[in-house]
Amino acid sequence: MPSAIHSQPIQQRIDWLMELSRTHSAQFCDPENYLARQRYLAEHPTHIIALKCMDGRLHLPYATQTPLGIIRPFRNLGGIFDLGWPYMGDLLESSVLEAINAGRRVLIIITYHYSKGDRSRGCAGFDCDHHAAMEHAQDIRLQVEAIFGHDHQTVYPLVCGFETDEDALILHGAEDVQLDLSTLSDVDIPTLIPRLQSLLPDMPSQMRHDLLPLVEGNIRHIAEIRQSHREPDIEHREWMICVGRGFDFLHVPNVALIIGPYSPDLSDPITKAAGIIRANMEKGRIPDDGFLLLSSAPFQEAGPDHARAELKANFMAEFAAEVIRKTQPELAQKMLIRTATLHWPTRRLDVVD
Repeated sequence: MPSAIHSQPIQQRIDWLMELSRTHSAQFCDPENYLARQRYLAEHPTHIIALKCMDGRLHLPYATQTPLGIIRPFRNLGGIFDLGWPYMGDLLESSVLEAINAGRRVLIIITYHYSKGDRSRGCAGFDCDHHAAMEHAQDIRLQVEAIFGHDHQTVYPLVCGFETDEDALILHGAEDVQLDLSTLSDVDIPTLIPRLQSLLPDMPSQMRHDLLPLVEGNIRHIAEIRQSHREPDIEHREWMICVGRGFDFLHVPNVALIIGPYSPDLSDPITKAAGIIRANMEKGRIPDDGFLLLSSAPFQEAGPDHARAELKANFMAEFAAEVIRKTQPELAQKMLIRTATLHWPTRRLDVVD
């Protein structure tokens, strides 16, 4: 991403965004990447779901060096979920049962994030409170167990911290035991199997085998981050609000505030997101010439599925725009609205309006 994108006029930022989505789809559909995914799934059949924050720094495929499309993300403001939410519960159950019917086990990675270098770089959804975010992740783990069972032989909930300064994963085992991958290096890779067996003794061997590449990839990634001497991106400069699903291409820090359609009350996170955008303009972090409200809904097939995705995207855009008009009337005058659908098999984003 060009470092100056946040300071460009709003239309140039939107053009950059659309190009980013096209590049992501092209990479996803590339024959080499497609074959890499198929080969990977043949060797590692566990279906992996990740519940995570909207923060673009949490790019799990990048941080674990796994092919695009292996990890299925659910993203929401603050990584805040409740499996009692009807739509959220239905989507998760559908994803789990689809995998189980295909003979695959399911690993649900429940993430929280923080910065070891500066508390203010933590999760805004929890007011940068590391422990509150971690406790929420543990609560979700209990909900997963309540739905899918406590023996963990088919569905395994794994709480996983993400330290954003080095993109390091922290795996949580039983009885508050943790494995911080930032403390390991290449020389420790031969010891990973016994380490994971000790940390996660109730995890099926096949699932542990399928978790191993993510762990190894993260150790290598951390080493690369340290060698690059990457500076942490501290300042919030978000200039768009995304409502819905289909924003996998937006793994870019401090660009978007993503609100999944999971909570029965979307007005609260939309109001908070609008407040962040307004503050960014007032403090000169982004130009005040406009911000983007983008809604998206995925679909699998042409026909009714596609038509319904358009209706959902339009509804979410109208709903979010009305909330912003009521709560931030001055900001609403600078709002540009786009609705889109996402063709899930190709990850192609098509702007409807």
